[in-house]
Amino acid sequence: MAESARVDWDRGGLAPWTYHNEELAELERDVLFRRHWQLACHVSDVAEAGDYVAFDMAGERALILRGADGRVRAFHNLCRHRGSRVVAGSRGRCDRMITCPFHGWRYNLDGTLRGPAFPDSLPRLDRVEHGLKPMEMEIWMGFVFVRFLPGDQPPISQVLARHDAEVAPYATEAMVPADGEFWTQELAVNWKAVRDVDNEGYHVPVAHPALHDLYGANYCDEPLVDGTARSFGALVERPGGLWSVRHYKTILPERAGLPVPNRRAWLYVGLFPNAVIAFYPDSTLFYQEYPLGARRTMQRGATYRYREESRELRLSRYLSGRIDRVTGREDTRLIQWTWEAMESSAFDGIVLSDREYLVRSYHDALRAAVPVMDLERAPAGGAVADTNARMLRSLAQTPVPPAAASKGGVLGVASR
Repeated sequence: MAESARVDWDRGGLAPWTYHNEELAELERDVLFRRHWQLACHVSDVAEAGDYVAFDMAGERALILRGADGRVRAFHNLCRHRGSRVVAGSRGRCDRMITCPFHGWRYNLDGTLRGPAFPDSLPRLDRVEHGLKPMEMEIWMGFVFVRFLPGDQPPISQVLARHDAEVAPYATEAMVPADGEFWTQELAVNWKAVRDVDNEGYHVPVAHPALHDLYGANYCDEPLVDGTARSFGALVERPGGLWSVRHYKTILPERAGLPVPNRRAWLYVGLFPNAVIAFYPDSTLFYQEYPLGARRTMQRGATYRYREESRELRLSRYLSGRIDRVTGREDTRLIQWTWEAMESSAFDGIVLSDREYLVRSYHDALRAAVPVMDLERAPAGGAVADTNARMLRSLAQTPVPPAAASKGGVLGVASR
Protein backbone atom coordinates (compact mmCIF):
# COMPACT_ATOMS: atom_id res chain seq x y z
CA MET A 1 0.00 0.00 0.00
CA ALA A 2 1.42 3.37 -1.01
CA GLU A 3 2.21 5.94 1.65
CA SER A 4 0.44 9.30 1.56
CA ALA A 5 2.27 12.22 0.01
CA ARG A 6 4.61 14.38 2.00
CA VAL A 7 3.63 17.95 2.79
CA ASP A 8 5.41 21.16 1.80
CA TRP A 9 6.30 22.36 5.30
CA ASP A 10 7.68 25.78 4.37
CA ARG A 11 4.80 27.46 6.18
CA GLY A 12 3.02 24.50 7.74
CA GLY A 13 3.29 22.69 11.02
CA LEU A 14 2.61 19.05 11.82
CA ALA A 15 -0.41 17.44 10.20
CA PRO A 16 -3.58 17.31 12.35
CA TRP A 17 -3.56 13.48 12.57
CA THR A 18 -0.34 13.59 14.61
CA TYR A 19 -2.25 15.20 17.49
CA HIS A 20 -4.80 12.44 18.09
CA ASN A 21 -3.39 9.15 16.80
CA GLU A 22 -2.93 6.53 19.54
CA GLU A 23 -0.39 4.47 17.56
CA LEU A 24 1.80 7.53 17.11
CA ALA A 25 1.46 8.36 20.81
CA GLU A 26 2.88 4.95 21.71
CA LEU A 27 5.74 5.41 19.25
CA GLU A 28 6.48 8.84 20.75
CA ARG A 29 6.58 7.34 24.25
CA ASP A 30 9.36 5.02 23.17
CA VAL A 31 11.37 7.27 20.83
CA LEU A 32 10.96 10.67 22.49
CA PHE A 33 10.34 10.01 26.18
CA ARG A 34 12.02 6.76 27.17
CA ARG A 35 15.17 7.48 25.14
CA HIS A 36 15.63 11.21 25.78
CA TRP A 37 16.82 12.86 28.97
CA GLN A 38 14.00 13.75 31.34
CA LEU A 39 14.21 16.36 34.08
CA ALA A 40 13.41 14.54 37.31
CA CYS A 41 14.04 17.02 40.13
CA HIS A 42 16.65 19.26 41.77
CA VAL A 43 19.35 18.01 44.12
CA SER A 44 17.72 19.98 46.96
CA ASP A 45 14.61 17.80 46.60
CA VAL A 46 16.74 14.94 47.96
CA ALA A 47 18.81 16.96 50.39
CA GLU A 48 19.35 14.34 53.14
CA ALA A 49 20.26 10.66 53.18
CA GLY A 50 17.13 8.62 52.48
CA ASP A 51 15.27 11.46 50.74
CA TYR A 52 13.65 10.36 47.48
CA VAL A 53 11.65 11.67 44.52
CA ALA A 54 9.60 9.31 42.35
CA PHE A 55 7.66 9.97 39.17
CA ASP A 56 6.05 8.00 36.36
CA MET A 57 6.47 8.75 32.67
CA ALA A 58 5.78 6.83 29.45
CA GLY A 59 5.05 3.57 31.26
CA GLU A 60 8.27 3.85 33.29
CA ARG A 61 8.80 4.55 36.99
CA ALA A 62 11.79 6.56 38.19
CA LEU A 63 13.22 6.78 41.71
CA ILE A 64 15.86 9.38 42.63
CA LEU A 65 17.43 8.68 46.02
CA ARG A 66 20.22 10.16 48.14
CA GLY A 67 22.34 7.48 49.75
CA ALA A 68 23.95 7.30 53.16
CA ASP A 69 27.22 8.30 51.46
CA GLY A 70 25.66 11.55 50.23
CA ARG A 71 25.50 10.49 46.57
CA VAL A 72 22.38 10.98 44.48
CA ARG A 73 21.42 7.91 42.44
CA ALA A 74 18.58 6.98 40.11
CA PHE A 75 16.80 3.64 39.92
CA HIS A 76 13.76 2.09 38.35
CA ASN A 77 11.03 2.16 40.99
CA LEU A 78 10.34 -1.56 40.95
CA CYS A 79 11.11 -4.39 43.32
CA ARG A 80 13.25 -7.19 41.88
CA HIS A 81 10.83 -9.73 43.30
CA ARG A 82 7.49 -9.10 41.58
CA GLY A 83 7.93 -5.60 40.17
CA SER A 84 5.96 -3.71 42.82
CA ARG A 85 6.79 -0.08 43.47
CA VAL A 86 9.29 0.09 46.31
CA VAL A 87 8.06 3.60 47.21
CA ALA A 88 4.49 4.73 46.69
CA GLY A 89 4.57 8.52 47.01
CA SER A 90 6.04 11.19 44.77
CA ARG A 91 8.54 12.17 47.47
CA GLY A 92 9.50 11.22 50.99
CA ARG A 93 12.26 9.79 53.18
CA CYS A 94 13.36 6.24 53.91
CA ASP A 95 14.95 5.54 57.29
CA ARG A 96 18.20 3.63 56.63
CA MET A 97 16.63 1.34 54.01
CA ILE A 98 13.77 0.88 51.54
CA THR A 99 11.17 -1.79 52.28
CA CYS A 100 8.93 -2.99 49.46
CA PRO A 101 5.30 -2.65 50.57
CA PHE A 102 4.30 -5.89 48.82
CA HIS A 103 6.40 -8.66 50.41
CA GLY A 104 8.88 -6.71 52.52
CA TRP A 105 12.05 -7.10 50.45
CA ARG A 106 14.58 -4.58 51.80
CA TYR A 107 17.12 -2.47 49.91
CA ASN A 108 20.00 -0.32 51.12
CA LEU A 109 20.08 3.36 50.22
CA ASP A 110 22.70 2.62 47.54
CA GLY A 111 20.19 0.29 45.84
CA THR A 112 21.82 -3.00 46.84
CA LEU A 113 19.62 -5.79 48.15
CA ARG A 114 19.67 -5.83 51.95
CA GLY A 115 17.57 -8.93 52.31
CA PRO A 116 14.38 -10.56 51.06
CA ALA A 117 11.60 -11.73 53.32
CA PHE A 118 11.96 -15.45 54.19
CA PRO A 119 15.28 -15.89 52.37
CA ASP A 120 15.24 -19.68 52.93
CA SER A 121 12.27 -19.92 50.58
CA LEU A 122 14.19 -18.29 47.69
CA PRO A 123 17.17 -19.17 45.49
CA ARG A 124 20.50 -17.58 46.38
CA LEU A 125 20.36 -13.87 45.50
CA ASP A 126 23.26 -11.52 44.75
CA ARG A 127 23.00 -8.20 46.60
CA VAL A 128 24.14 -6.19 43.54
CA GLU A 129 22.63 -8.20 40.71
CA HIS A 130 19.28 -8.37 42.49
CA GLY A 131 19.43 -4.82 43.83
CA LEU A 132 17.35 -1.98 42.44
CA LYS A 133 17.94 -1.51 38.71
CA PRO A 134 20.00 1.64 38.10
CA MET A 135 19.09 4.28 35.53
CA GLU A 136 21.28 6.69 33.59
CA MET A 137 21.50 9.91 35.55
CA GLU A 138 23.33 13.23 35.26
CA ILE A 139 23.23 16.47 37.22
CA TRP A 140 23.43 19.85 35.44
CA MET A 141 23.45 23.07 37.47
CA GLY A 142 21.72 21.23 40.31
CA PHE A 143 18.99 19.70 38.12
CA VAL A 144 18.79 15.91 38.04
CA PHE A 145 18.19 14.29 34.65
CA VAL A 146 17.44 10.62 34.02
CA ARG A 147 17.07 8.45 30.94
CA PHE A 148 14.98 5.27 31.01
CA LEU A 149 16.58 3.63 27.96
CA PRO A 150 19.77 4.29 25.98
CA GLY A 151 19.24 6.76 23.13
CA ASP A 152 21.03 8.87 20.56
CA GLN A 153 21.16 12.00 22.73
CA PRO A 154 24.66 12.84 24.02
CA PRO A 155 25.22 13.27 27.78
CA ILE A 156 23.02 16.02 29.17
CA SER A 157 26.12 18.04 30.12
CA GLN A 158 27.01 18.11 26.43
CA VAL A 159 23.46 18.88 25.27
CA LEU A 160 23.26 21.91 27.57
CA ALA A 161 26.92 22.97 27.40
CA ARG A 162 26.27 26.03 25.24
CA HIS A 163 24.21 27.51 28.10
CA ASP A 164 26.80 26.92 30.83
CA ALA A 165 28.40 30.37 30.83
CA GLU A 166 25.10 32.24 30.99
CA VAL A 167 23.41 29.97 33.54
CA ALA A 168 26.32 29.38 35.97
CA PRO A 169 26.07 32.84 37.66
CA TYR A 170 22.53 32.01 38.84
CA ALA A 171 24.12 29.43 41.20
CA THR A 172 21.05 27.22 40.87
CA GLU A 173 22.84 24.21 42.37
CA ALA A 174 22.65 25.96 45.77
CA MET A 175 18.94 26.77 45.57
CA VAL A 176 16.25 25.05 47.66
CA PRO A 177 12.59 24.16 46.97
CA ALA A 178 10.34 27.20 47.17
CA ASP A 179 7.12 25.32 47.88
CA GLY A 180 8.22 21.84 48.94
CA GLU A 181 6.03 20.14 46.34
CA PHE A 182 5.89 19.47 42.62
CA TRP A 183 2.81 20.80 40.93
CA THR A 184 0.96 18.66 38.39
CA GLN A 185 -1.93 19.29 36.06
CA GLU A 186 -3.66 16.88 33.71
CA LEU A 187 -5.00 18.26 30.42
CA ALA A 188 -7.35 16.57 27.97
CA VAL A 189 -5.12 17.37 24.97
CA ASN A 190 -2.15 15.98 23.06
CA TRP A 191 1.21 16.89 24.62
CA LYS A 192 2.47 18.55 21.41
CA ALA A 193 -0.37 21.09 21.63
CA VAL A 194 1.15 22.26 24.92
CA ARG A 195 4.60 22.66 23.34
CA ASP A 196 3.14 24.53 20.35
CA VAL A 197 1.67 27.25 22.54
CA ASP A 198 4.70 27.53 24.81
CA ASN A 199 7.18 27.67 21.91
CA GLU A 200 6.15 31.06 20.57
CA GLY A 201 5.45 34.58 21.75
CA TYR A 202 3.44 35.69 18.72
CA HIS A 203 0.23 35.30 20.74
CA VAL A 204 1.34 37.20 23.85
CA PRO A 205 0.31 40.80 23.04
CA VAL A 206 -3.28 39.60 22.68
CA ALA A 207 -3.46 36.60 25.01
CA HIS A 208 -1.10 37.49 27.91
CA PRO A 209 -1.50 41.07 29.14
CA ALA A 210 0.76 40.51 32.17
CA LEU A 211 3.70 39.16 30.17
CA HIS A 212 3.28 41.84 27.55
CA ASP A 213 3.29 44.42 30.35
CA LEU A 214 6.40 42.78 31.80
CA TYR A 215 8.77 42.80 28.83
CA GLY A 216 6.74 43.88 25.81
CA ALA A 217 8.82 43.85 22.64
CA ASN A 218 12.05 43.17 24.58
CA TYR A 219 11.85 39.44 23.89
CA CYS A 220 13.26 37.02 21.38
CA ASP A 221 12.98 33.31 20.67
CA GLU A 222 16.02 31.59 19.25
CA PRO A 223 15.91 28.46 17.09
CA LEU A 224 16.21 24.92 18.42
CA VAL A 225 19.91 24.00 18.05
CA ASP A 226 21.17 20.49 18.84
CA GLY A 227 18.31 19.81 21.21
CA THR A 228 18.03 23.11 23.10
CA ALA A 229 16.48 26.54 22.55
CA ARG A 230 16.97 29.87 24.28
CA SER A 231 14.43 32.64 24.83
CA PHE A 232 15.15 35.94 26.56
CA GLY A 233 12.94 38.75 27.76
CA ALA A 234 14.33 41.97 29.25
CA LEU A 235 11.95 43.86 31.51
CA VAL A 236 10.45 47.01 30.03
CA GLU A 237 11.53 49.86 32.29
CA ARG A 238 8.16 51.50 32.66
CA PRO A 239 5.91 51.08 35.71
CA GLY A 240 3.38 48.72 34.11
CA GLY A 241 -0.38 48.91 34.28
CA LEU A 242 -1.07 45.57 35.97
CA TRP A 243 -0.70 45.29 39.75
CA SER A 244 1.65 42.28 39.82
CA VAL A 245 3.90 43.58 37.06
CA ARG A 246 4.06 47.14 38.43
CA HIS A 247 5.08 45.96 41.91
CA TYR A 248 7.48 43.31 40.56
CA LYS A 249 9.44 45.90 38.62
CA THR A 250 9.53 48.20 41.65
CA ILE A 251 10.49 45.62 44.29
CA LEU A 252 12.89 43.37 42.33
CA PRO A 253 16.34 43.88 43.91
CA GLU A 254 19.62 44.09 42.01
CA ARG A 255 21.24 40.66 41.68
CA ALA A 256 24.89 41.67 41.58
CA GLY A 257 26.17 38.19 40.71
CA LEU A 258 24.28 38.00 37.43
CA PRO A 259 25.48 39.41 34.10
CA VAL A 260 24.13 42.94 33.71
CA PRO A 261 21.62 42.05 30.93
CA ASN A 262 20.18 39.23 33.05
CA ARG A 263 19.63 41.23 36.26
CA ARG A 264 16.27 42.46 35.02
CA ALA A 265 15.31 39.78 32.54
CA TRP A 266 13.71 36.34 32.31
CA LEU A 267 15.72 33.61 30.58
CA TYR A 268 14.23 30.35 29.30
CA VAL A 269 16.19 27.28 28.20
CA GLY A 270 14.08 24.71 26.35
CA LEU A 271 15.16 21.07 26.14
CA PHE A 272 13.84 18.81 23.39
CA PRO A 273 11.41 17.16 23.50
CA ASN A 274 9.43 18.38 26.50
CA ALA A 275 11.04 20.56 29.18
CA VAL A 276 11.82 24.20 29.95
CA ILE A 277 13.99 25.64 32.72
CA ALA A 278 13.32 29.30 33.52
CA PHE A 279 15.93 31.50 35.19
CA TYR A 280 14.62 34.65 36.88
CA PRO A 281 16.57 37.11 39.03
CA ASP A 282 14.42 35.99 41.98
CA SER A 283 14.13 32.21 41.43
CA THR A 284 14.38 29.35 38.97
CA LEU A 285 11.77 26.84 37.91
CA PHE A 286 11.17 23.99 35.51
CA TYR A 287 8.10 22.61 33.79
CA GLN A 288 7.55 19.69 31.46
CA GLU A 289 4.76 17.72 29.87
CA TYR A 290 4.44 14.09 28.86
CA PRO A 291 1.73 11.97 27.26
CA LEU A 292 -0.70 9.78 29.17
CA GLY A 293 -2.19 8.91 25.79
CA ALA A 294 -2.85 10.65 22.50
CA ARG A 295 -5.53 12.80 24.14
CA ARG A 296 -4.24 13.18 27.69
CA THR A 297 -1.19 15.04 28.95
CA MET A 298 0.40 15.48 32.36
CA GLN A 299 2.19 18.72 33.19
CA ARG A 300 4.70 18.75 36.06
CA GLY A 301 7.00 21.38 37.53
CA ALA A 302 8.57 23.03 40.58
CA THR A 303 10.08 26.35 41.71
CA TYR A 304 13.35 26.88 43.59
CA ARG A 305 14.58 29.89 45.56
CA TYR A 306 17.82 31.24 46.93
CA ARG A 307 18.59 29.81 50.37
CA GLU A 308 19.27 33.30 51.76
CA GLU A 309 16.27 35.35 50.68
CA SER A 310 15.66 38.97 51.58
CA ARG A 311 12.15 40.31 52.04
CA GLU A 312 12.37 42.08 48.66
CA LEU A 313 13.53 38.92 46.93
CA ARG A 314 10.76 36.86 48.55
CA LEU A 315 8.12 39.38 47.46
CA SER A 316 9.59 39.44 43.94
CA ARG A 317 9.37 35.65 43.79
CA TYR A 318 5.75 35.78 44.92
CA LEU A 319 4.93 38.30 42.20
CA SER A 320 6.77 36.45 39.41
CA GLY A 321 4.91 33.29 40.45
CA ARG A 322 1.62 35.18 40.34
CA ILE A 323 2.39 36.39 36.81
CA ASP A 324 3.27 32.84 35.76
CA ARG A 325 0.09 31.36 37.25
CA VAL A 326 -2.09 33.85 35.39
CA THR A 327 -0.18 33.14 32.16
CA GLY A 328 -0.56 29.39 32.71
CA ARG A 329 -4.34 29.65 33.02
CA GLU A 330 -4.50 31.71 29.85
CA ASP A 331 -2.32 29.20 27.99
CA THR A 332 -4.45 26.26 29.14
CA ARG A 333 -7.44 27.72 27.34
CA LEU A 334 -5.43 28.37 24.15
CA ILE A 335 -3.99 24.85 24.23
CA GLN A 336 -7.49 23.36 24.48
CA TRP A 337 -8.89 25.51 21.68
CA THR A 338 -6.09 24.83 19.21
CA TRP A 339 -6.01 21.10 19.95
CA GLU A 340 -9.78 20.76 19.45
CA ALA A 341 -9.38 22.26 15.98
CA MET A 342 -7.19 19.34 14.85
CA GLU A 343 -10.29 17.13 14.44
CA SER A 344 -12.53 19.74 12.87
CA SER A 345 -13.58 19.15 9.25
CA ALA A 346 -12.97 22.85 8.61
CA PHE A 347 -9.35 22.88 9.81
CA ASP A 348 -6.89 23.07 6.92
CA GLY A 349 -3.70 22.80 8.95
CA ILE A 350 -1.25 25.17 10.62
CA VAL A 351 0.15 28.21 8.81
CA LEU A 352 3.18 29.54 10.68
CA SER A 353 4.32 33.14 10.96
CA ASP A 354 8.00 34.13 10.87
CA ARG A 355 7.43 35.00 14.53
CA GLU A 356 6.71 31.30 15.20
CA TYR A 357 10.14 30.18 14.10
CA LEU A 358 10.72 28.11 17.23
CA VAL A 359 7.53 26.14 16.56
CA ARG A 360 8.75 25.48 13.02
CA SER A 361 12.22 24.33 14.10
CA TYR A 362 10.69 22.22 16.87
CA HIS A 363 8.38 20.49 14.39
CA ASP A 364 11.40 19.86 12.15
CA ALA A 365 13.12 18.17 15.09
CA LEU A 366 10.05 16.01 15.71
CA ARG A 367 9.95 14.94 12.06
CA ALA A 368 13.65 14.09 12.15
CA ALA A 369 13.18 11.91 15.25
CA VAL A 370 9.87 10.35 14.11
CA PRO A 371 9.75 10.71 10.31
CA VAL A 372 6.23 9.28 9.99
CA MET A 373 5.09 12.71 11.25
CA ASP A 374 6.15 14.03 7.85
CA LEU A 375 3.06 12.46 6.24
CA GLU A 376 -0.06 14.44 5.51
CA ARG A 377 -2.34 11.54 6.49
CA ALA A 378 -1.93 8.75 9.00
CA PRO A 379 -0.84 5.34 7.69
CA ALA A 380 -3.52 2.66 7.76
CA GLY A 381 -4.42 1.25 11.16
CA GLY A 382 -1.62 -0.71 12.74
CA ALA A 383 1.02 0.57 10.29
CA VAL A 384 2.38 3.70 12.02
CA ALA A 385 5.38 2.01 13.65
CA ASP A 386 6.22 -0.07 10.56
CA THR A 387 5.93 2.96 8.28
CA ASN A 388 8.16 4.98 10.59
CA ALA A 389 10.79 2.20 10.62
CA ARG A 390 10.71 2.02 6.83
CA MET A 391 11.12 5.78 6.52
CA LEU A 392 14.04 5.72 8.98
CA ARG A 393 15.80 3.08 6.88
CA SER A 394 15.21 5.13 3.75
CA LEU A 395 16.56 8.29 5.35
CA ALA A 396 19.65 6.44 6.58
CA GLN A 397 20.46 5.52 2.98
CA THR A 398 19.86 9.03 1.60
CA PRO A 399 22.68 11.63 1.60
CA VAL A 400 21.74 14.69 3.68
CA PRO A 401 21.88 17.96 1.68
CA PRO A 402 23.45 21.05 3.27
CA ALA A 403 20.97 22.69 5.63
CA ALA A 404 19.29 25.73 4.17
CA ALA A 405 20.02 28.97 5.99
CA SER A 406 17.19 29.76 8.38
CA LYS A 407 15.16 32.77 7.37
CA GLY A 408 15.71 35.64 9.71
CA GLY A 409 18.01 33.84 12.17
CA VAL A 410 17.04 34.93 15.66
CA LEU A 411 13.55 36.31 15.64
CA GLY A 412 12.24 39.09 17.84
CA VAL A 413 8.84 38.37 19.39
CA ALA A 414 6.55 40.52 21.47
CA SER A 415 6.92 38.27 24.54
CA ARG A 416 6.44 34.71 25.71
